[in-house]
Amino acid sequence: MHKSNYFFITFEGIEGSGKSYQSKKLFENIKKEKKPVLLTREPGGSLTSEEIRKVILSGSKNKFLKTTDTLLYLAARNEHYNKFLKPMIKKSNIICDRFIDSTLAYQVDGKGVNRKLVDNIHEVILGKFKPDLTFVLTVTLKKAFARIKKRRFKNRYDKFSKGFYQKVQNSFIKLAKKNSKRYFVLDNTVDSKDAEKIIFNKFLKLSR
Repeated sequence: MHKSNYFFITFEGIEGSGKSYQSKKLFENIKKEKKPVLLTREPGGSLTSEEIRKVILSGSKNKFLKTTDTLLYLAARNEHYNKFLKPMIKKSNIICDRFIDSTLAYQVDGKGVNRKLVDNIHEVILGKFKPDLTFVLTVTLKKAFARIKKRRFKNRYDKFSKGFYQKVQNSFIKLAKKNSKRYFVLDNTVDSKDAEKIIFNKFLKLSR
């Protein structure tokens, strides 16, 4: 875990859960408080990891073998962590749209990639660095698909089956139950300002 006066906060959830929207809202609300804050994402977040992101998310859903897909995500994380997260967490709060839990939910539980492979590479890349707080946003599959349908541009992870997304969402919930101190699970099915307020209040409690 990093030693800093600032916090590393991640948002997790399936496509259509609203995590990107809520991460932006939290960023805006922290900024209004005149607190240092940065918004980033995975895959991506640094110049080189954004280049890897383009390779990962374009094309058909079965473009890569599952282990190749996972290694690309981990390569992007290595670039992101070393070039952005590691130096900036000493200077600012950071909000990240997806992080290590997405790899465990999508690649390990969703696609059956070897967990030891992922854990070993994370240990090399990240050491003991982990989020201080992780918001897991859940959603009904009907609502998730309705939100995905509205997207102007769809990447290959927007094209999986309901069964796959259900498996991934169940994995996020299972991960949260194992470490309730770090995770906060929130149903984000309904479009309202309630979730935004709950998330911001949770951050305020953390930062006191």
